[in-house]
Amino acid sequence: MKSFRLLALAAALVLSYAVAAVAAPVNCAKKIESFDFVVDYSGSMMLHDKQLKKTKIQVTKEALQRVNAAIPNDQFMAGLHTITPNGVIIPQSPWDRAAMSAGINKLKDNFSVFGRMTAMGDGIQKYEPFLSSMKRDAALILVTDGDNNRGVDLVEIARQVYASQRGMTIHIISLADTKNGENTIKAIAALNPNTQVVRGEELATSDAAVERFVTAVFCGQAEVLVLRGVNFAFDSYALDSKAQGILNEAAALIKGQPNKRVLLNGWTDSKGSDSYNKVLSKNRANAVKNYLAKQGVPASRMTAVGRGKSFKYDNKTADGAYMNRRTEISFE
Repeated sequence: MKSFRLLALAAALVLSYAVAAVAAPVNCAKKIESFDFVVDYSGSMMLHDKQLKKTKIQVTKEALQRVNAAIPNDQFMAGLHTITPNGVIIPQSPWDRAAMSAGINKLKDNFSVFGRMTAMGDGIQKYEPFLSSMKRDAALILVTDGDNNRGVDLVEIARQVYASQRGMTIHIISLADTKNGENTIKAIAALNPNTQVVRGEELATSDAAVERFVTAVFCGQAEVLVLRGVNFAFDSYALDSKAQGILNEAAALIKGQPNKRVLLNGWTDSKGSDSYNKVLSKNRANAVKNYLAKQGVPASRMTAVGRGKSFKYDNKTADGAYMNRRTEISFE
């Protein structure tokens, strides 16, 4: 890890390689070059999800729409496929947020439930050509309830994928509601320590869950200056004397990295409307930018971005909400 001289900021300014959870779309260092959503179309996925009282496919569509909306603004190859039955809704091609959203909307939820055997292992196996064509590093995001009652074993096929597809990780959005399905998903996850498993219901309802999942799948490590103490009062973007003192030292650190651009990400807590907080968070980022510019950091090196609501800290507590009302600095 590249070291910085922290001066008097040791207790107030923390340098880390963690990527902060942010409002959609996520901003972070790019981790993968391609991804593919592979959706289980089996009969059991047409059954109702007990928690959300919708079919599992309907929950799938809501979850994927929220994930798609949070993917970083970057260049990826991407696709959308189904298994049992196999189908191509979007072939691997340059990712476009709007096109992917339209593709997700095309997922059907009117297949018959009964009389259809599930052969997910066979389905994934038939996709070997497109898996091989995916640009590395790659993420295969499988949406399934894990039930597989016909053909080759899904876990064994996942093991074969890892053996033949270097640089690919299988992540799972789980709708499992049987012990067999849960065990299948756990077994696949155990094959790779980097696999992310998340409940579909969480992605469909929780901003924090979406942020965590997208950050883990799409984001690499980035240099982040976490400004402990440069926080804001409720509904304010004024910098107090404590914040100004910390930013004086931060300016010295930034000027010591003259070849790097600086990204200033502003956030709010979760109170208020999304539109209002988007503006407020931008004002906070600009307040930091303007102050740093007065300390000699060229404004042309800095980009201020309002990220809106943050869920990195617990908004239900006063301390957590205060920590969410912040601006963080990252280097590009």
